[in-house]
Order: sequence, then structure tokens, then C-alpha cells
Amino acid sequence: MAAVLGQFLEFHPVHGTNVRLDPSRTQATRIESFANGVCFSKDPLSPGEIFLLEIEEKELGWCGHLRIGLTAHDPRTLETVPEYSLPDLVEMGDSWVFAITRNHNKVVEDEGEAGEQPNVGGEIENKPKQFFTNTHLYIENVCIPRDKLVGRSRPGRYSHILDDLYKTNALPPTARRSRIGVVYVPKGQGYADMHIIINGEDMGASAKRIPTNKPLYAIVDVFAATKCVRIVQVEYGFASLQTLCRKTIQKHIIHRMALDWLELPELLKHYCKYE
Repeated sequence: MAAVLGQFLEFHPVHGTNVRLDPSRTQATRIESFANGVCFSKDPLSPGEIFLLEIEEKELGWCGHLRIGLTAHDPRTLETVPEYSLPDLVEMGDSWVFAITRNHNKVVEDEGEAGEQPNVGGEIENKPKQFFTNTHLYIENVCIPRDKLVGRSRPGRYSHILDDLYKTNALPPTARRSRIGVVYVPKGQGYADMHIIINGEDMGASAKRIPTNKPLYAIVDVFAATKCVRIVQVEYGFASLQTLCRKTIQKHIIHRMALDWLELPELLKHYCKYE
């Protein structure tokens, strides 16, 4: 796979009319209605580079959830940002979007239709789990560190139990603090497959034979019941000293509330609780 530089990921300043970005451009909130929440990555993704999100807020009363995918359209060239990623942006061509549902997000591989290029994901039956290591997620020739891929509950008395529900995908992927990412995996010269990752588990190729002759941007549609999302930065290569310290501390505590008993700076406690 191509080397991933580990660039700091942000949302593009071009986005839907109902979207508000925070000053760091890493948090996107839909401020009203249920639509016009389409966002893009600021820069094109590299092969094997995951664009990872955490669901921070939800809004009751709407049907539907987060949508995520890839587009070959440079956001700066769009006259207007479409109201919906599905079907509006997909119908423009060169866009591949997957709708995250409460269940059945895994894609069934059909060997007889390997040449097809689906644009739209949906509710598809499950397939058997694939083995992945504790430290990295492997998809074909792509290797993604798993440290940040799995969502975590809010710090509390039973957070150590709830965290296991995220790790095993026992909770709906649309739950608060679930982490959902999109990545494209090279498949021969000039093509790639799009994979959706939910809490560290590969859902399979939700779009196949995507041309890679143009830069590919991530699409995020903060739609309906999904109210606010935040970009999670994934560290490739050697982990930072800060990350190593966090891992060491977390390894030796029962649950995150125990951090309050340690004589550590408050900023470090906060970092260990929430990351």
C-alpha cells in the first residue's frame, strides 16, 4: 500500500447549508432540519487512509442515520452542495455512498458480480466474521492501527463493561460514541474497493471497482437521527509518546473512573478517559 503520511484530517469549508463546523473543523453539527448535512474531507484521502468519525450527538424524531462514502468531485467545483448524499450526490456520478443502519451493515460478497460497481449501500444480510489482530485491522494489503477504531462509552461506574459492547459490536452502530470510518483499498491498477469500518470491524466492500484516476474525498452526511460527528485522528507508523503513556496508564486501571484517584495532571486524566 502507499505510505500514509498521517495528515491532520479536517472537514472541507464547503458543506451543506445546515452544517456548522467548530473552529478546528473537526466537528460537524447539523443545526436544524434533517437534511442539508453533507460534508466532505478537506483533502483527498490516500489509499488505505481511513476517514474515521465518532457519533457525538443524536436527535430523536427522525428516521435514518449517518451516511458515509467517497466522491471524485472536488467540493470547490460544486455549484451547490446537494441536499442529500443519497440519492442527489450519487446521481451526479463519481460518488459512492453507504447508509449506516441500526443493523445489517455487512456486505455479502457475490463472486458472480465482482465486476459490478454499486453506488448505494443498504440493509444487507450478515456474513461470517473475519479474523483480525488485536493491534491492527488488515484489509487486503492495507493495515490500519486499531487503537482509535473502537468507540468508548462515557466515563462512568460501568464504563469498562459498556466498552466491551463497542468492541464486540453488540451495540447498534448508530449509537452515540460509535466510530465509523471509510477507506479505499487498491484492487489492481486504476481501481479500488470502498470499505466501511464500524467499531474496528470491516463490513466488507460496499462499493467495488472505484476508479482511482481522480482524487477521492470522503463524504459524510450528518443525516436525520445523527446530529453531530467528530473526526478521530488515527496514528500511522510509530505511536506518539502521548499515546504510549495513555495505553500504559489504561492497562493498569480497572476502569476509567479510577483515573480520578491517580495523582496525574487533569489534562492527562481527561485524555485517558475520553480517547
